[in-house]
Amino acid sequence: MVQPSENTLGATPSIAAPSLFSLEGKNVLITGATRGIGASCALALAQSGARCCLVVRPGHGHSSEEHPALQPLKHTSARHAIVETDLSDMSQVSTTFDRALGVMDGKIDVLVNCGGIQRRHPAVDFPLSDWQEVIDVNLNSVFVLCQAAGRHMVPRRQGKIINFCSLLSEQGGLTVPAYAASKAAVANITRSLSNEWSKHNVNVNGITPDPTRLRQISERIPAGRWGSPQDFAGPVVFLASEASKYVSGEVLVVDGGWMGR
Repeated sequence: MVQPSENTLGATPSIAAPSLFSLEGKNVLITGATRGIGASCALALAQSGARCCLVVRPGHGHSSEEHPALQPLKHTSARHAIVETDLSDMSQVSTTFDRALGVMDGKIDVLVNCGGIQRRHPAVDFPLSDWQEVIDVNLNSVFVLCQAAGRHMVPRRQGKIINFCSLLSEQGGLTVPAYAASKAAVANITRSLSNEWSKHNVNVNGITPDPTRLRQISERIPAGRWGSPQDFAGPVVFLASEASKYVSGEVLVVDGGWMGR
């Protein structure tokens, strides 16, 4: 592998194309991996050779080895782990990365921020408590984890950060002002951190899934179907691997052609 020089993004390794997508020896910290897109991404990363640490909500009453979120990963070769965190509680979020380092042999190579919540009210009636919860989970926790990752990755001159955004960051949505605001901010945090950290050989990118599942939207998706969780497995492996070494500051839209309309 070509080693990065000072103040540059590292070169793409001169190796066989399939090997560019291998995550063997990589440690991944991922939020939102207990279901849906996050669970599919965690499985894909593990199948590609990564060891995954899943951020899960506290209080499930399971041991770290037997937590249900880990069961789909049991058939992969690595020994995976969990850390418990309520993403709406910044006092917990602020310790998450360090706790993950403690169970991942002191190294995190890839951070995936996939956790998020939605609250829907007309804007004139939107409760401030719901606004704050959405902003904390969808935005503040993302920044705090990215910041911790940067403090770990920048000195090492190695790392990947992948933030899940939303098409509502471009379109605004309806009765979801907090969600739209949080995801627009995540997209721009992604670009901002890339501007700072790409020269330190840390790639920061985003993935944007398709929009809210309304019938009138479904009829306009050129692909003719909604995306499934498995549709995001390939993109997250690509952005986590050396195959995307010269990709940074991008928000990859995975939407079946919706934004091309």
